[in-house]
Amino acid sequence: MMNLKTKITQIHYTREPNGVLFEFLKFCSVFYSIGSRAKNFFYDKGWLKPKKVDAFVISVGNMTTGGVGKTPVVSEIAKYLVNLGLKVAIVSRGYGGRLNNSIINMISDGKTIYFDAVEAGDEPFWLSQNTPGCYVFTCKNRYNAAKYAVNKFGIQYIILDDGFQHRKLHRDIDIVLMDSVKGFGNELLLPAGPLREGPEALDRIDKLVVVSKNFKHDTAEKVAKIMQKRLKIPTHLCYTEPEYVYNIKTGQRLMEGIEVTAMSAIGQPQQFYDFLSGFNVTKTITFDDHHQYSPIDIVDITGSIITTEKDAVKLARFDRDNIFALRLKTVIDVEGLLK
Repeated sequence: MMNLKTKITQIHYTREPNGVLFEFLKFCSVFYSIGSRAKNFFYDKGWLKPKKVDAFVISVGNMTTGGVGKTPVVSEIAKYLVNLGLKVAIVSRGYGGRLNNSIINMISDGKTIYFDAVEAGDEPFWLSQNTPGCYVFTCKNRYNAAKYAVNKFGIQYIILDDGFQHRKLHRDIDIVLMDSVKGFGNELLLPAGPLREGPEALDRIDKLVVVSKNFKHDTAEKVAKIMQKRLKIPTHLCYTEPEYVYNIKTGQRLMEGIEVTAMSAIGQPQQFYDFLSGFNVTKTITFDDHHQYSPIDIVDITGSIITTEKDAVKLARFDRDNIFALRLKTVIDVEGLLK
């Protein structure tokens, strides 16, 4: 089941990786580094300038590749602003969806969702489902999407989902997330490591959020104190905890202790599997992040399946009544984060 992409992810989060594949990736990282540093140099010197829109722009991103937990944090920020009576839009690249993201796609107007998860991408669709009252757009050119949202719908706040490296659009706050356990992995640049940028990017961070995806949060609290002292950046905590498991068709909750197959296609699957310790997990099936499920993926699985909510939005279209999703609770002080 594991292909090259998954093997590379394992290398990213191995402290001292080795082997032929790693050495090849390390060689490739030299060229990635040149491109990344050049882009940042041009922006930092002002030779390239971000474009502004007539709205307050909040970017939520990270230094590493996926699996940190950006999407629930984006949703929490958006819900907080919507509850204040503000007009809010989330802008995403729409990675993994089948829509043409060279154009602007309105996934939701806060009331109606216009595309399914396969078309929109799992994250924009999940955001549309879980952030009522908030517009959701996808487009490769986030500036065009943000400008359209402001001019067409009078949006006051734009939230960029995974926007830290998208420097074409000016932002008022750059929020960066890091995993309390995974950290920055082997601390190497892509493709040898998970880092999207080198240490020069740390100066752009306005707020750092340490995400704890564990039953206990002692480690995250220690990491947050260390990072704030080391980087001198305001550092906040986000707790992600399991809430309950429910049937994705009926909503009925699943009692712990029964035999299940755990299945996921996310950036850091082990953390999801660890949350299922109350169940008798007889098998785990891991696909690559943003995997587009087909019926053949589940045809041989007997009994109940537990997956993530991100995966569930793509599995709900199949004629199967024993698929369950783990509902996670995200706890973060949004008011303090946005001060």
